[in-house]
Amino acid sequence: MTAPSVAKPAARLAVPAPSFAHLSRLSDGTGLFEHARHATVRRQHGYCTDDVARGLVVTSREPDPPAEVLRLAECYLSFLTHAQDSSGAFHNRLAHDRRWTDKPGVGDWWGRALWGLGTAAVRSPARWIRDEALTAFTLGAARRSLAPRAMTFAGLGAAELLRVHPDNTVAAALLSDAATAVGAPGDGPNWPWPQPRLSYANAALAEVVIAAGHLSAEGPLLDAGLRMLTWLRDIQLSDGRLSVIPAGGWHRHAPRTRYDQQPIEVAALADACATAAAATGDPAWDTGVRQAVAWFLGDNDAGTPMWDPETGGGYDGLTPHGPNLNQGAESTLALLSTLQHARRWS
Repeated sequence: MTAPSVAKPAARLAVPAPSFAHLSRLSDGTGLFEHARHATVRRQHGYCTDDVARGLVVTSREPDPPAEVLRLAECYLSFLTHAQDSSGAFHNRLAHDRRWTDKPGVGDWWGRALWGLGTAAVRSPARWIRDEALTAFTLGAARRSLAPRAMTFAGLGAAELLRVHPDNTVAAALLSDAATAVGAPGDGPNWPWPQPRLSYANAALAEVVIAAGHLSAEGPLLDAGLRMLTWLRDIQLSDGRLSVIPAGGWHRHAPRTRYDQQPIEVAALADACATAAAATGDPAWDTGVRQAVAWFLGDNDAGTPMWDPETGGGYDGLTPHGPNLNQGAESTLALLSTLQHARRWS
């Protein structure tokens, strides 16, 4: 099995505990607002299933959650079950007046909803949340998407379920189909990636292939995912620190730009490296997680923290001029998700 290449270790920085203060600030009784100006909620932009699903993943991962975090998980679960239609598809956008502005579909938001539901179905300490999440997951998992990333996110939810319920045939079929949707990596060492372009949440594609190979005991599939992740991690290193693929993506035949780097890329890499460490037992993968944590704490191309210690919010992107100081839901959840992994070494 492929292991990551040796790289300069990330700087040793004091790692804060995850704070849910800003996530609570962004949430109300309906769901999770998508945008903020600095730390102030921008209610006019409403809610989206994408972010609410991410919120359910992060709140469900929290061990022994305090009452406020459990309340957030309950709110996010209620939002997702309201967003789901009878066929298993999901609405994505809800305006502040509580009216859906789109039709149900199976885009990325469907995949992320299943990721959140699969995580809650096995990780929530509340039995009723686990039961309701499993019901909604099972309905949604009967659907399929033509979009590889939508299938990837759904597959991550299936993997969560299978780690606890390995005989769940619905989840097993979905995870297998997700790995197939990602595709096989190329043979060449210069671009061992299934697609000709890297865009967003890239490491999640490698992660779902790793999970599928590990949970089905398919060695070649596991090796393929590890090879993808090794290459992706290595090309995103600069002097031992992360320099992730920017929002504009990178095509294999085009010059690569440095900015704007998005927190979602860092969080996806942390998740994938943690999954690789669990699948292989190789602690070398923890280096990738440490580098992801360090990126948020200031060990990045701009040498600047990517979060606000006063609010607990994550900044929306790393630009040539420093951080975008807006603290939206996606960035804050990426910060929280990455900091949760650091508990393994504390």
